[in-house]
Amino acid sequence: MQRLTLSICLASSLAASPLMAADTNSAKYRAQWHSDIRTGYQNLASQGQALADQTEIYCQAPSAEELEQTKQAWLDAFLAWQKVRFVDFGPVEQENRAWQLQFWPDPKNLVARKATYLLKGEAAINPEKINESGVAVQGFPMVEYLLYDQAFSEGSRALPADRSCQLLVSVSNHIAENGEALANDWGNFKSSYVNNEQYTDTTIRAAMAGLELLEERRLATPMGLRGNGQRSVYRADAWRSGASLTAANATVQGLEQQFLPAFSKLLKDRGYADLARRIEEQAGEIQTKFPELDRPMAPLLSDDSEFRILQSLYVHVSQLTALVNDRAAVELGVVRGFNSSDGD
Repeated sequence: MQRLTLSICLASSLAASPLMAADTNSAKYRAQWHSDIRTGYQNLASQGQALADQTEIYCQAPSAEELEQTKQAWLDAFLAWQKVRFVDFGPVEQENRAWQLQFWPDPKNLVARKATYLLKGEAAINPEKINESGVAVQGFPMVEYLLYDQAFSEGSRALPADRSCQLLVSVSNHIAENGEALANDWGNFKSSYVNNEQYTDTTIRAAMAGLELLEERRLATPMGLRGNGQRSVYRADAWRSGASLTAANATVQGLEQQFLPAFSKLLKDRGYADLARRIEEQAGEIQTKFPELDRPMAPLLSDDSEFRILQSLYVHVSQLTALVNDRAAVELGVVRGFNSSDGD
């Protein structure tokens, strides 16, 4: 996944942050952030293991019902990841774990190409093979491909073919192992995180980057508002499953649950209670005004009348981004770094 990353000059911008200078007791905010994010990682670990268990059940006794259960287990685990996806620092940086969990964007369709290569081979598809095959193989998009890709599902290697099941189970177990490792490592990261003033700014920057990614890359680009100006569902994440908007909703939920509680307290303690309230209300409006974000994006892109739903969602996300990135961060003296994403 080509994430939006922010240039963080620790020696200059963090050390000079007015936010840090104004509060030498910001550990209380980081303590809450750590607790809330840990809950998110624990949910990811739990849902990842449920996915791994369900793929084994399905492949041992395939049925249409078990396939649907497997798809639901994938969605539950994928949405758990979306909720903590904004955390782009700490243990998730180790061994490219974020990329392992979600290789995106994928303009060269490497996920499909890697799947074809592995399924045509003769070597056993096992944990060792997954470990050596690269991030395009190791995460949610590969499982999504096996479960949802239309052309693949109509071909000779469609599930529950033996090698396809080997790949499905092995990748799902890899996701579960990464989820468990993240939850454990984040727990062990507590002292370093809570006792380091720099992580206040780092956490805020991570949320800023997550909002920019949601606004610019996950919504504006497939809507044709960026890039070549053409609408294309293939520029969205999770397009095969039709879960692009459900995933966007989960990201907003994750920010509400794991970022905003401590961030709102910080703002209120700094005298920006009205701004904190506006941010909370804006995030809540996305949930209340768009209750049916489980719809696939493709039909909304192809129908101008339906496209208005996406336009309205985009405006609301943009307003939330502006409040956090252009208002709150500025008031707190958190300097936004350069956007280093190159798109593809």
